[in-house]
Amino acid sequence: HSIDGSRSWVFFPVFYHLRRLGVELGKSVVYQESNSETRVDVKESVRGQDIFIIQTIPRDVNTAIMELLVMAYALKTSCAKNIIGVIPYFPYSKQCKMRKRGSIVCKLLASMLAKAGLTHLITMDLHQKEIQGFFTFPVDNLRASPYLIQYIQEEIPDYRNAIIVAKSPSAAKRAQSYAERLRLGLAVIHGEAQHSESDMADGRQSPPLSRTTSGHPGLELPLMMAKEKPPISVVGDVGGRIAIIVDDIIDDVEDFVAAAEILKERGAYKIYIMATHGLLSAEAPRLIEESAIDEVVVTNTVPHEVQKLQCPKIRTVDVSMILAEAIRRIHNGESMSYLFRNIAVDD
Repeated sequence: HSIDGSRSWVFFPVFYHLRRLGVELGKSVVYQESNSETRVDVKESVRGQDIFIIQTIPRDVNTAIMELLVMAYALKTSCAKNIIGVIPYFPYSKQCKMRKRGSIVCKLLASMLAKAGLTHLITMDLHQKEIQGFFTFPVDNLRASPYLIQYIQEEIPDYRNAIIVAKSPSAAKRAQSYAERLRLGLAVIHGEAQHSESDMADGRQSPPLSRTTSGHPGLELPLMMAKEKPPISVVGDVGGRIAIIVDDIIDDVEDFVAAAEILKERGAYKIYIMATHGLLSAEAPRLIEESAIDEVVVTNTVPHEVQKLQCPKIRTVDVSMILAEAIRRIHNGESMSYLFRNIAVDD
């Protein structure tokens, strides 16, 4: 089927609602063999065409990545002109920094996608914007904030009495962006341990006994003082207000539940959580249901229908329109600037 008279196919390893484009699904089969290997069969010619692979990330992240890589390579070897990956939530995006003896897995995945044949990537709200630098091809990092801000304005009664909350100092920039656009106040929760940023013991203090641990004679390095976790405090007045916690990902919800309890203690009478990617892993639905949180609002970048059945507090905002428009503009060679209007560097 055509978008503008020229031919373009959209292949869906995982179904995603983009019917508004008027483009039929490409004919392909993706399945697991009895030995758990992933196999892809493209059932029609793609030679010289623009191909858009839309891959949402379900519970089995690694299988989804392998499907994407095999699909991209199959299209590359079938002489597709351009292979554009549409990955609303980019997996492994939290592993974008070096952690002692760890690795930057996000960079590895970017290299694998390039090697498999991707020539362009459309995604949404990367965990760190600098991740775009890991890729050797163009990346369009769309924003969900206009949709979430619209939800606040239309669905939260008396939102003018709300205050935007960052659950940690690292989330303050995102919260500030929401606060400035909604003309609301800003509060920051300080003192809560961030597990992803913690310096966990990794054995560096226990080297093999056969090695010497003393430095070069005469070499004196300054001793780094150990971090001390401050008592939890809320910077900003939330008393008698609606507290809206904003973040990019909500996965393990313990931090959000703890933040909600603190805000309740400080006098907030209603608590909302707004996030782009609702991973909601493990016991997240149950914890949300039993917590002081009144509502969790996420977009449909990640499938979460099962979690919604388990917890009626979860609401979904549809962002398929901006993804469909990005696909249309890339295929037609149009400017993408319209999709980033009024978007600042810190958004």
